[in-house]
This record gives sequence, structure tokens and C-alpha cells, in this order.
Amino acid sequence: MARRVLVTGGAGYIGSHTVLQLLLDGFDVVVVDNLDNSSEVAIHRIVKLAGRFGKNLVFHKIDIRDKEALEKVFAMTNFDAVIHFAGLKAVGESVEKPLLYYENNIIGTITLLEVMAAHGCKKLVFSSSATVYGWPKDLPCTEESPLCAMNPYGGTKLMIEEICRDLHRSDGDWKIMLLRYFNPVGAHPSGHIGEDPRGIPNNLMPLVQQVAVGRRPLLTVFGTDYSTKDGTGVRDYIHVVDLADGHIAALHKFFEDPKIGCEVYNLGTGKGTSVLEMVAAFEKASGKVLILNMRRLT
Repeated sequence: MARRVLVTGGAGYIGSHTVLQLLLDGFDVVVVDNLDNSSEVAIHRIVKLAGRFGKNLVFHKIDIRDKEALEKVFAMTNFDAVIHFAGLKAVGESVEKPLLYYENNIIGTITLLEVMAAHGCKKLVFSSSATVYGWPKDLPCTEESPLCAMNPYGGTKLMIEEICRDLHRSDGDWKIMLLRYFNPVGAHPSGHIGEDPRGIPNNLMPLVQQVAVGRRPLLTVFGTDYSTKDGTGVRDYIHVVDLADGHIAALHKFFEDPKIGCEVYNLGTGKGTSVLEMVAAFEKASGKVLILNMRRLT
């Protein structure tokens, strides 16, 4: 029989691509998502893209803080593992509304873990972030780099990681993968699912895309005097489908390696790309020229 996986936040950007890859890899998938920053349209598109595997996807509109609703999902299905994406993720908003982030991300995760434990499901892949490294002195970051969250969003990720480590120490039956992402970009090759955040995007690529399709008149580049090859900021970008495949690999490791405890893996390329390099690559691929507004930080 196919293994069954619960995916929280599975209608979101990274979640939707991971759900599709799970289905194509033969998993049965149940998605719970409150659709706070996503759309059920993504679920319908996943079903179509998955072809004959689409029938193996079930969706519930649920907030993971709703323990009673989550209990009902677990009562209906025996899950082999959970992939946990659900949570708020805007750094700037987290600075303005820290209590919202602590309440949503941390309490939501604790509720999920309590329900998992009650139903004997003790395999978790957690969507963490490279923000737990703060402003690292040495690059590239490794899993052994010092941890130091610089904002409430990163603080919630770091705190959840600590909760997971404590949980494993208290009960060795828990098998947990903490996946620290760098900067996901791109979309499924079909173009039918991708990144389309509500409001003002918090990342470079959706801003670039919105300028390209005319939603925004120009792209403002903040910082032209960094100590980089072209003066603009450099980040490690990883394609979202590669990121999704990383979750599949984590699941297979659960089932193939009985020695798994609470493990940490960075998911990135180890190679930096500047803002201007990213813009140039987008222009070459799309055939569109973007209007840039360059601003110095000093």
C-alpha cells in the first residue's frame, strides 16, 4: 500500500510543489491549509498536473491551531509522516506583529505535535529556514554554523527547531528532519503553479514577475554598493522543484534508515546570485526588459 503523508500548508508556494512531487512519487497525500496566504485553485491545478495520481489527494480547509478539526483528520487516516509548512513567513510583518507570529507559528506547531503524538504518528519533516543563521560571519553556511535569529519570524523557526529537539530527546520514537531553506524561486515547468503572494511580495522573484506582467511599473533595487561583483545583494537561490524533491528525499530516508533521530539539512545550492544577475537571467528567459530603480543604501 502507498504511504500516506499529511502536508500542512500544502496549498502554498513550496507546499503545492511538494504535494505534486509526492503524488508523482506514489504517496497518498492529505493537505490541510487555512488558505490565509494561498488558494484552493492550487489544489485543483495539482490534481490536474498529477494525472492519474490526482485521485490520491484530499484537501481540508483547516487551521492547524484548531485542535478539534485536526483531531478529526487524524481519526480518519493513519499517517506515515507529516510535512509541516503551515505558518506565517514575512520577515517585515513579523517585526511589526511579533505576537501574531509567535501565536500562529509556535502554537500551531505545538498543537500539530500534540495531535501527532496522540495518534502515534512520530515522523516529521519541518519547513525551517536559513534565517536561523542570522547574519553569518562565514559563508557558505553549514549545518554547524552558529544559530542566531535576527527577527521574530526567524525566532519562531529557531524555537520550533528547539521544540523538535526536546521532543526527540524525551521520546526516541520521534524521527524529525529540520530542513533549512535558503531562497526558493521558480515554478513548476507547466507554469500552472508557482509563487503569487497576496499583497506586496517579500521576495525578489515575485516582484520581478509582477513588473514583467505589468502589475508594477518598475523594480526598485535597494543597495548598489555592496562588496559584491556588481554592488547588489547576493543570495543563494534554489529552484522550488528541487526544494520539493528534497522533502521527498527526507521522507525516503525516514523509511530506509532506522537510525534517524532529529536531523538538520540545509537546502540550497551553495552558490550566490546577485540581484542584477537574477534580473538578467529573467530577462533572457522571458524576452522582456525590466525597468529598474537603483537606490544606494548609504
